Amino acid sequence: MKAATLVTGGAGYVGAVCCSHLLGRGQRVVVVDNLSTGHLAAVPPYATLHNLDIGDREAMSTVLASDHFDTVFHFAAKALIPESVTNPGAFFDSNVGASIALLEVLRTAGIRKFVFSSSAAVYGDPQSTPIDEQHPKNPVNAYGESKLMLEQVLRWYVEAYGWSVVTFRYFNASGGTSTVGEDHRPETHIIPLLLQVASGEREYFEIFGTDYPTPDGTCLRDYVHVADIAEAHLLAHKCLQKPGMHIFNIGTGTSFSVKEIIRAVEQFTGIKLSIKNGPRRMGDPAILCAAPKRLMTDLGWNPCRSGLSEIVRSAWAWKEEHPTGYDAAPQEVVRS
Repeated sequence: MKAATLVTGGAGYVGAVCCSHLLGRGQRVVVVDNLSTGHLAAVPPYATLHNLDIGDREAMSTVLASDHFDTVFHFAAKALIPESVTNPGAFFDSNVGASIALLEVLRTAGIRKFVFSSSAAVYGDPQSTPIDEQHPKNPVNAYGESKLMLEQVLRWYVEAYGWSVVTFRYFNASGGTSTVGEDHRPETHIIPLLLQVASGEREYFEIFGTDYPTPDGTCLRDYVHVADIAEAHLLAHKCLQKPGMHIFNIGTGTSFSVKEIIRAVEQFTGIKLSIKNGPRRMGDPAILCAAPKRLMTDLGWNPCRSGLSEIVRSAWAWKEEHPTGYDAAPQEVVRS
């Protein structure tokens, strides 16, 4: 039997889409997720699911002993940025401490191929845009700091143990597939929030800052379709055949303002949204835009689904099929 791919956080938004893509390429997939923020219904039915925490060394050792694994895709993490500012300890405990426990279990099992889901939050407030991988790293919240810390840990595993590591720094994951969409609790991302207004679940959308040094005064962000992110992860196998550390930004190189996103949602849904203007949020840079040349050149990545119209269309389609998120889907049976 060929080796399986271990996916931590495979019940989450990006992780679940990646699982679907792996299965579509004929891979065997084993998911580890404690379902604290993920959704059982998001895990593809042909993936094996273990409901446990990655920091539980004994349980993880049992999982690794139960099958033959070749590669690990590590998505599991706390990711709510405002919470990371008010409760940083939980983020370092989960995103760094538990992840190191995972790395040690993998090292004992002899698994050396590792794909890490990092974030553009490692850059902080950018000195220049678009942002390439060599841009200075200066996180402005504990979430970004925790991602950067684990990147640094992984560098040492490459150096000392001969691991092959690919790190992807996401910009703004967005859009949906036929089975997976954004259902965060609480929701903080702009497109699902706007769709909640469009569907009548939310009274209005608040713009945080209209006085930025941008063409329309609102923040500019680089949005990339979640399915294109998943495709990048499959391409990571090209870098895992020999030891080394490989870091890639995942973005399109094009950014859209908050007001442009609002107009795109209004245009697609045909619904005029209620919008309120609010003050800036602390730590929000005016512009975040990736320089994705390395990913495109080295791995041949093509973000073919990441046009703004397709992102909005796919997110709205998933919303219409799942008006209450994953609540309507059966959650009572945990597969293991």
